[in-house]
Amino acid sequence: MANTPQAKKRIRRNQNRAEINGARISRVRSFVKKVETAIAGGDKATAEAALKAAQPELARGVARGVLHKNTASRKMSRLSKRVAVL
Repeated sequence: MANTPQAKKRIRRNQNRAEINGARISRVRSFVKKVETAIAGGDKATAEAALKAAQPELARGVARGVLHKNTASRKMSRLSKRVAVL
């Protein structure tokens, strides 16, 4: 257990950041999931629209520090390839 004031503050801050970062990651996952369901459904127009919406969300995740840039790049690349194949 923390016994210094700054350690206690750090614990509070870490909990707040974890909550915010969890929400951000969840939001990114939701956008990616929309693309994947559109791909599974075979609807190219919907998949392309969902992909256009997911791109800035992935970029925002990188900018906010919840995703590594290479992870976001890899996800975008793989999703783009799958949409193009439709």
